[in-house]
Amino acid sequence: MNFKKLLLLEDNKLNWKLSFLLMLIAFVFSMAIRYIWIYDFSGVSEFNWHGQLMINTNDGYAYAEGARDMLQGFHQKHDLSYYGTSLSTLTYLLAKILPISFETLILWMPAVFGSLLVVPIMLIARALKQEYMGFIAALLGGIVWSYYNRTMAGYYDTDMLTIVTPTFVLWSLIYNIVYEKNRYLLYIPFFMILSLWWYAQSYSLMMSMIIVMAIYTFIFERDKIFFYKILIFMLIAIASIFLWLKIILFIGLFLFFHLKQETLSKKTLVLILTVVFAIVLFTGGFNPIIAQLKGYIFRDAIASEWDNLHLHYFAVVKTVREAGQIPFEVFADRISGNPTIFILSVIGYILLSIRYRVMWLALPLVGLGFLALKGGLRFTVYAVPPMALGIAYLIMLISKFFNTFIFKEKTLKIFKVGFITFATILILYPNIKHVIGYKVPTVFNKQEVSVLNSLHKIASREDYVVTWWDYGYPIRYYSDVKTLIDGGKHSGKNNFSVAYALTHDQVSGANISRLDVEYTEKSYKEHFNSNLVEILKNYKEPSINVFLEKIKSKSFVLPKKSRDVYLYLPDRLMNILPTVDLFSNINLLTGQEKRRPFFYIARNFKQVGNVLNLGGIKIFLNSGSIQIGKQMVKINHFDTTEYDKKGLLHTNIRQLDSSAPINVIYMKNYHRFLVLDNRLYNSTYIQLYVLENYDRDLYKPVILTPLAKVYKLKR
Repeated sequence: MNFKKLLLLEDNKLNWKLSFLLMLIAFVFSMAIRYIWIYDFSGVSEFNWHGQLMINTNDGYAYAEGARDMLQGFHQKHDLSYYGTSLSTLTYLLAKILPISFETLILWMPAVFGSLLVVPIMLIARALKQEYMGFIAALLGGIVWSYYNRTMAGYYDTDMLTIVTPTFVLWSLIYNIVYEKNRYLLYIPFFMILSLWWYAQSYSLMMSMIIVMAIYTFIFERDKIFFYKILIFMLIAIASIFLWLKIILFIGLFLFFHLKQETLSKKTLVLILTVVFAIVLFTGGFNPIIAQLKGYIFRDAIASEWDNLHLHYFAVVKTVREAGQIPFEVFADRISGNPTIFILSVIGYILLSIRYRVMWLALPLVGLGFLALKGGLRFTVYAVPPMALGIAYLIMLISKFFNTFIFKEKTLKIFKVGFITFATILILYPNIKHVIGYKVPTVFNKQEVSVLNSLHKIASREDYVVTWWDYGYPIRYYSDVKTLIDGGKHSGKNNFSVAYALTHDQVSGANISRLDVEYTEKSYKEHFNSNLVEILKNYKEPSINVFLEKIKSKSFVLPKKSRDVYLYLPDRLMNILPTVDLFSNINLLTGQEKRRPFFYIARNFKQVGNVLNLGGIKIFLNSGSIQIGKQMVKINHFDTTEYDKKGLLHTNIRQLDSSAPINVIYMKNYHRFLVLDNRLYNSTYIQLYVLENYDRDLYKPVILTPLAKVYKLKR
């Protein structure tokens, strides 16, 4: 029995009109699913600003800032603006021609461009003459769990095209292999260059596609010269040479291949291929791949060395959920909707690749998607297109077996259509269910944005705001100021000073904030690698630990003030305070993490008599003691905070035992208890945000609201 013959489906390549109609239906379906989030939240005033829903991803504000600056025609020097980046440029162009507000544009762009994934999926199926399979795959691929999460309305980020462009590359390869026409060769480098322009990190994916294409050629088509042409064009596309030079090479080779089509030899093509390969190696070939592997696979503390000074910082990748290992169930859910569909999708993809061996070229997408089991959930989206095609092929293949026992053509058609429809609904259901339940909020709410908008009117563009990196991009967008760290600049080296300022005493916080700001500006001119190392050199202090002791003093001599510095302290920072602390609670000489502070938030609690039960922790009000696990200790401070009707904070600070290690704060309006040790209790964040107990010599309150507070450094 011919196994491959069993996998054979009838060709169903449709005319372009019907094919376009199916593609349009899939696109509209994808858009309609993405409207669910808009429908759910458009009426929530807290999520609206300037009459429009705000976006729901922090990184989106970086590109929004870049597009805004492009529309204004300028940006501040060293402000880290994403001016001229791919998404900012596309947004700028669309904002120039579309009659909609900027807020509406960035809200809807991910939904529109993300839904374009249905196009290459259906084009791949059309090249295989299986368009009904492509239609099913497009319906699923456009809305599947992880892909929806990263391309939903409001998720304004490069993810909206990060999978679309490589899938177009895959289609262009398949299309060229199927038809072997010189006139189609230019499709490949066009989509590869577009993919690299849009998302530079796709270089490793493009390189892996070249490697798989080379293996495919060697195994199956080593005697066909057309395949060497494909490899030549692919290599030129990734070479680090000027775009104009690439275009000249493409046009020149295209004409050469066309004119010499009848006499071109394999030997000549191998020679050209060797030269092009050498160019790629000479221009840095595998360097980007090695750099990315180091970032995601190797997770030890990052050591930095300059002028014989060794400082070991906490590695950011240890705290990034997207870069951590994930359970198989989560992995399968994100790629296909649930584990059963995923397993069937894998089976379907294998069978599809056996029947149409060009589908083995999708292995780089599959492999990168499966890397999520080791490298983190962000990679799962890459496996979505091939897995969607796999399950769609399996559905169509199973429907074929109705032919073995139903012989009436009309009845057979009814059963086939019924089964295919039912199976398609089954694979769509868990993904639609996920979308309905995925109630992700906007990055900030209206009150928080109002604070940043007020800060915009107070601070100048050259001023700095010190806060955690999660809020860097939104602050720069709404307040138009500078920040020390953000979503793109948050290595352990950069995070240390900000984390130290937030989680240590007020004097240290003020001093290290001023130092980091002034040395950040200085680094743009002098180009040194580490602010902290440069500070140690200038202060002639060889010991970092001794230096950190010195900045606890108000008499510490700071560099000349060049601009104002503000601290932005939001309530939402409370939930990640222990994570923030990791970056400064480390021995920089050894990389050894210090003992973690005690910090506990209780939102559900109950009082019975004189005992407060915080859920695992009990407070005995009569004795001023607290039980944590089996340990009973005295309470140092027991404070209460409460806002009055005018929005003013009133605090009742009571010290029960100055020698005790644990403190309790009851934030009445928040219905929240904090249980924390002495260091965090005395930290800049807790004292300034929670208690508004600021040092008058160091800080001046600028904006005080229950959700976010801004202080200005006086020194």
